[in-house]
Parts: sequence; C-alpha cells; structure tokens
Amino acid sequence: MFDKILIANRGEIACRVIKTARKMGIKTVAVYSDADAAALHVEMADEAVRLGPPPAAESYLLGDAIVQACLKTGAQAVHPGYGFLSEREWFASALAKENIAFIGPPPKAIAAMGDKIESKKLAQAAGVSVVPGFIGEINDTEHAVRIANEIGYPVMMKASAGGGGKGMRLAWSERDVRDGFQSTRNEGKASFGDDRVFIEKFVEQPRHIEIQLIGDQHGNTVYLNERDCSIQRRHQKVVEEAPSPFVTPEMRKAMGEQAVALANGVGYFSAGTVEFIAGADRSFYFLEMNTRLQVEHPVTECITGLDLVECMIRVAAGEPLGFTQKDVKLDGWAIETRVYAEDPYRGFLPSIGRLSRCAPPAEGDGVRVDTGVVEGAEISMFYDPMIAKLITHGATRAEAIEKQTIALDRYLVRGVGNNIDFVSAVMQHPRFQAGEQVTTAFIAEEYPDGFHGAPATPETIQGLVAAAAVINAVDTERAQLIDGQLNGYGAQYGEDWVVQLGGENHAVSVLAAGDSYDVALGGVTLRLTTEWRVGEPLFEARLEDEDGNRRTVVIAIDRLAAGFRLTTRGASHIARVLTPRSAALAAYMIPKIAPDMSRYLLCPMPGLVMALGVKAGDKVEAGQALATVEAMKMENILRAEKSGTIKEVRASVGESLAVDAVILEFEV
Repeated sequence: MFDKILIANRGEIACRVIKTARKMGIKTVAVYSDADAAALHVEMADEAVRLGPPPAAESYLLGDAIVQACLKTGAQAVHPGYGFLSEREWFASALAKENIAFIGPPPKAIAAMGDKIESKKLAQAAGVSVVPGFIGEINDTEHAVRIANEIGYPVMMKASAGGGGKGMRLAWSERDVRDGFQSTRNEGKASFGDDRVFIEKFVEQPRHIEIQLIGDQHGNTVYLNERDCSIQRRHQKVVEEAPSPFVTPEMRKAMGEQAVALANGVGYFSAGTVEFIAGADRSFYFLEMNTRLQVEHPVTECITGLDLVECMIRVAAGEPLGFTQKDVKLDGWAIETRVYAEDPYRGFLPSIGRLSRCAPPAEGDGVRVDTGVVEGAEISMFYDPMIAKLITHGATRAEAIEKQTIALDRYLVRGVGNNIDFVSAVMQHPRFQAGEQVTTAFIAEEYPDGFHGAPATPETIQGLVAAAAVINAVDTERAQLIDGQLNGYGAQYGEDWVVQLGGENHAVSVLAAGDSYDVALGGVTLRLTTEWRVGEPLFEARLEDEDGNRRTVVIAIDRLAAGFRLTTRGASHIARVLTPRSAALAAYMIPKIAPDMSRYLLCPMPGLVMALGVKAGDKVEAGQALATVEAMKMENILRAEKSGTIKEVRASVGESLAVDAVILEFEV
C-alpha cells in the first residue's frame, strides 16, 4: 500500500480523497493555484505544493509540474479526482515513466474511451447499443449542417473530448446548428484542448442513466447498480439518485452487463462510469464512458456501503477486489443535490464572491455533505461554481427526498447567489416525487418561464406567519428588557399584531406560555416551541395544533431595513410585523418604482466578452445574437428580446465585465 499520495485536483473532490486517505493511514499532498492558497483542501492535506496562477491552464492542467511535485514530496501515487487531468492519457503515461502510480484506469483505456468518436466505435464492436449519428470528424459549420439535416432534428452537438456539460449544444433546426456549432468547438478547445465535434440523434423524452463500474488489475470487473441523473440544466447534472425509479431489475442487469463488456473490451480497471440514454420504452443507448470518479459517486456509496475512493486506491496498489457481483448490495435510496453558486432567479447565472456565511446542515442520520469551502472562502470565476454536494440516504425514495428537503432548509449560504431554493423546489415537485415521468427535459418543461420560487402551501404560509410573529415577540421582549434596564421603564405593546406576508395581512395574537408561545391566527391556535435567540440566522421550531398534530419548521432569517426575509421550502418571503394601527396606515404608502432599464443590454453575469455581433446604427430583430459572454468556461449568447436599433456599443471584445455592466444601448 502507498505511504503518500498526491491529489491533482481542488475543491470538494480533493477534500473527499483526503478524508479516505486519512482513514487508510496514507499521507496526502495537495496542489494549489494562487487563487486556492488558503483553500480547505490545502489546509487538510499533510503537504501542499504551489502550481501557478489562477487560470487552470497555468496551474491545475500543468501535468509536468504535478509530476515534479510528486518527485519533490515523495508521493508514490496520484489521484486525479474528476475534471482537469483525470482523463488525460498522456498524464497517466507521464506518471508511469517516473514509476508513480495513477489512481485510475490504464492509459490505453483512457485513450480508448476519452475520445467520444472512437469510443462509440469500440462500443459497437463490444455489442453495446449506441445512439444513431455521425461517428467521425466534422470539418466546419456547413459540414455540420449537412450532417444534421441527414440525421434529422433534433440533434446533439458534442465536443469529442467533452464532459461535465461543457461543449454540448442541442439543435432543433438548421439555425441552431449554425448558431451553436462554433461555440461547441470553442468550449471544447477552451475546456479540453480539443475542438473536434460529433453529432448524434437526440432521443426525445430521454432519461440519463449511468452504470458505476469497479474493476481490479486481475480481471475482475463488477457493476455497482445505476444512478439516475435526469435532472439537468444545460446538460449539467443538478440532482442524482440511486437507484433509478425508472429502471427495472431486468434493465439494470442488461445495462450492467453491457457496461462490463465494454470495460473488459478495453482492459479497464479502477472506477469508471458508462453513461446511457434511455427512452420512454426503456430502450437504452450508449453515450460515453467516463474513465474517472464521477461527481455523483456518493449516492452509489450510500446504497452499496462501499468507499469508491478506497477501492480505487487499493486497485492502483495492485490489490484484488474483495467482492464479486453477487456481493453488491442495493440498500435503500440515496439522493444528491449539487449546491451551486448560481442565481436561479436570474436564469441560473453564475455568481462569484465571498461566502459571508456558509453553514451546512449537520451530518449524520442519513445526511452527508461533501464540500471544499468554508465560511469566508471565495467562489472564483476561474473554476466550477460548486459549493457542495448534499447527499441524503433513506430506507425509501420518499424518505431520502424528505431528508433532502429538510437538510436544504438547514443549509445557510450568504454572500453569493445559490440554487438551494431551486433544488428544494425540485424535491417538492409532484412530478419528481412520482419519479416515473422525470426526463432530462424536466427543468425546461416545468420552469419554462424561469424559476420564481417554490409555490407555498397553506401549511407553509401558516408556519411562516406564526414564526414571524414569534420572532417579533422575542425581539420585543428583548427590546423591553434593554429599554427597562437603560431608562427604568419598558415599552408597552399588546398581544395583537398584523403579519404582512405575500401581499396579505394576517391578524395574529401572540401570548407567551412558559417556554412556548400560543399563536392565534386564522381561527386556530398553535403552540410554538423554540430555543431561538435574537441574532441566530436559523429559526427552528416545533408547531403543535389543537388536535395534537406536530410538525417542525426550519426558516432562514435575513433582517431587512423593515421586516425580515424568511426562506424555507424553496422560496423566500418578505414579512413585516406591525401593530394593527401601523398596518392600517401602511396601506397609504406609495410603492417605489424601479427605473426602466429596458433600453440597455446588461451583462447578466461576471464574464469576458468573446464576441459582439452588432455596431452602432444596426437594426436588429428579436432573437438576433448581440454578444457572447464567457463565464465559468461556458459561452453565453445574449439575444435581442425585440426589434430595434443599436444606439451605442459600450463594451469591447476581450473586456471583463461585472454583473449588470452595460454592453450596449438601444434607441428609444
């Protein structure tokens, strides 16, 4: 077994590998860029080596520098995590030349499966079902258009070396191919150093199902059940679960055996994942093989009881698997949500900045948090915007969903936009909870006009009103105590209040009852018990109605100039607690009108201007491409919302813009 390994990665996956290495008694070496000098993975490792400036091309993608770091520190093996160099054949070969073990598959298998064009040919040869399409290199946009027309729309354009949702475009028409082919090539080049693109038929009503494999160097390969990764946005997975509510035992066996056949055909060992697309009739087709550890591997660990990182390390050290296919368990259900620094209320635009507050839910009782950041850390524009992975495990799918929803309520992130409300809304959505009809089009179909928060049930509104009233009562009690101490008397308030929430006035009465509060609202009285104190950001309480029914509410509190922002169950609500007289007078207040910014094209995210398609004086039509902005290695095409004339272009190609910076102005 190894004494010391180097982790050629950053963030949560580097921290994840370090945890297992510690458990195994193996010392670890971290690598870092200047942007990550104070990162959690650097702090956790036994040693750390600087690679270079923040851009990945100048730090985490420098294979030679990582090899030298191994030689300098005496690391005997390298775990690549996912992304960066994890699927680079030349990197694994460079390590082998220095007798440094690569904790992953052999270089030949990486090369065979890393090229998506060649991998499809190998899959066909191994008897694996493949999606109809053009398997070969595409010369230019006109060539792509001819191929797409021959296959028939819709088609998917994919970077040959792509992964993680980058370098992918769905085309429903010839115009989509013309608009997106070059961006697909550009993203492939920027992210993977390879601008080759292939085109295949897009399977409608698809589900994304993947089979986890583990194999050793002695010819033993097993599949560890499946994961369902159908909840995606822009081909980036958002929610993953294991097993799939769609897959039957017969389908699982067929997919697993095809995946093993493909792995055996290329001499594969270590952890790997074979991805399939499944149709509504349960037909399935090979998409690609990821020759690395997947982001979503924790859900497989939950249902099998295996530590996949430990398995990878032991396989790399030459040990045989300690189990066979018949030993693989399927215990309960696990769900993972990816907590991203992105704003779902603004079209999921990436958000960067400092985490002024980052408090994940407590781990244990089926809750696991894999993260690479702590409070005070910075989400950088240079890397993936993931904050954490939140994993829950239960005896049933319903239990795993409920645990996930509660854990999301307890997850506090402030300072950057985040998608916690959105993934909580997905957990509560009836279609997701039913499971059977979830496809990769789920987000587009269920949120066609964007995300505006999860709809609040009457029970949620009742809990929010009661909580707001008690928060106000605790505040008032404290104010009276301080006022009395300073001035010798206390302000006098009655028991009756009005809670303004969601445009409605709710009359409430609050009466302290020992360690609890009796809250009368809407013709019922609730007993609310809480240990919350002024200043705590999370309000957790038990509510009991007159019939003895109990439930728990967990609400994040953000104080505003007037009132509170209360966030729970996938949505934020502005609440004000007023005396009855103040509430009556508030009806006469004139609302503030926001300025009209419709004549400007604003930069929706911090990013780099890659292209400008117009100049002053140009007439444009609705839907016309105006500018392309790159953020988080993804190209975003900004289009005209209506016809008009360009008055002035204020940005230039190559310029870095902040969010809401003016790119151009239209004539009024």
